[in-house]
Amino acid sequence: MESEDQDWQRLDKWLWCARVAKSRAACARIVEKGGVRVNRQPTDKPHYKLRPGDVLTFALGSAERGVVRVWRVLALGDRRGPASEARLLFEDMSGDSAA
Repeated sequence: MESEDQDWQRLDKWLWCARVAKSRAACARIVEKGGVRVNRQPTDKPHYKLRPGDVLTFALGSAERGVVRVWRVLALGDRRGPASEARLLFEDMSGDSAA
C-alpha cells in the first residue's frame, strides 16, 4: 500500500514532522525508551500506526525540567516543514499556557 493511500502514519515519522526532535532517529529513540503514550497506552514501537484523533502524551526536555505534553493528532504530516506548519498537525491539550 502506498503512503498516499494510508489513513495512518508511523509514530516516529509523525513526531519528526511535528518537530518534536531534530531527526527521525531521535524521535524513534524517544519512542523506544517508552517515553510516549498513545491513547493512554504506553508504546515502545516507532512503527506504531498513528491516526488523526489519537492522543499522545510525552515529556519534552530533561528529566529534571521536562514538560509533559498532551497532543491530539489533527492531521498526518506530508513533510517536515516550518514550525508554523507543524503546529497544524496537533492540538495542544496540555492545560498550561506555555504551549
